[in-house]
Amino acid sequence: MSSERTPETIWGNAHDAAPSPVVGAIRTVLRKLGAAQRHDRVALRALPEPAVSDPAPASEARAIEKPVKPVMRQINEGDIPELVNLIINGFDPPHSRDFWNHFFSCLGRRSAPDGYPRYGYVLVHEGRLVGVMVLIYSTIWDNGVPKVRCNGSTAYTDREFRCYAPLLYLRPQKDKNVTILNITASPHTHKMVEALGFSKYTNGILAAIPLLSRKPTETSVRIVDAQVEPDAIFDARERELLLDHAEFGCTSIWCIADGRAYPFVFRPRKVKTIVPAVQLVYCRDINDFARFAKPIGLYLAKRFYFITLLHYRDPIPRLIGACYGKKTPLYFRGPNPPRLGDLAYTETSMFGI
Repeated sequence: MSSERTPETIWGNAHDAAPSPVVGAIRTVLRKLGAAQRHDRVALRALPEPAVSDPAPASEARAIEKPVKPVMRQINEGDIPELVNLIINGFDPPHSRDFWNHFFSCLGRRSAPDGYPRYGYVLVHEGRLVGVMVLIYSTIWDNGVPKVRCNGSTAYTDREFRCYAPLLYLRPQKDKNVTILNITASPHTHKMVEALGFSKYTNGILAAIPLLSRKPTETSVRIVDAQVEPDAIFDARERELLLDHAEFGCTSIWCIADGRAYPFVFRPRKVKTIVPAVQLVYCRDINDFARFAKPIGLYLAKRFYFITLLHYRDPIPRLIGACYGKKTPLYFRGPNPPRLGDLAYTETSMFGI
């Protein structure tokens, strides 16, 4: 007879009179577990029902589950006071309140191209401004053809709404016919700017001393203020541009030679926050400035400006000076690459930013 134990000998056969010790031990454990579960159920039924004194309405529950997203819309004139507070509190160090009031006052006085905002866009959350992107739209004439350009200026979003900032940054890029300028990109943002599709179109800044340039070949060259209508061939649109920038605080002049009037606009600056200088923010062609640098330098020197700053891509013949600013290039994105010497109607020419 085999001594091998079958399952019946382990678990006990129903016909066995006495179960094995193993089966008895298992049954004892199961009885104790069942008794513990019954005791727990009785104890739970004896507990009082939890009291809810003020249940939250369904609307509040939904608000907790799905936070209200901010809404993006165009900036209205009535937003300006709150917008100034938002910008002042967000920037460190900030410009003064008078600066920002002047900033938006200038934007409010000029007209934007049809269909484009005058100031830009804001993010609004439950009636409060939490983000802003100031956009300066303008019409630029290129060989008699109007083209829309946008200068992305001041941008800020409250910390808790930073995840929505791309809504503001990407908004101007929706219009593929608009060329966007980014002319104040900080060095640590260059890679991000380029990742957004912007291209660099300058390689640095030339601090030129136009007084050291050669005299132009023309026998007669005259410099007149933009307020004077030149007695030579000129473009009426360029005269409007010169007068507009004179109101912005720029030095706007005509250089008259060979029966033609050449426009120039300079923005007052300071080199190293001490030395007075001007920045060339508009001319028809960068070579025009090199051509008339000597008489323009004499005109500016009488106003105690001996240094002229201008962006360059390649070396500019006939100009003497020092190059710097390779870490602060200008960027653009869009169908119409800007030309050198044209920062008209931007934060630089209008406000000196």
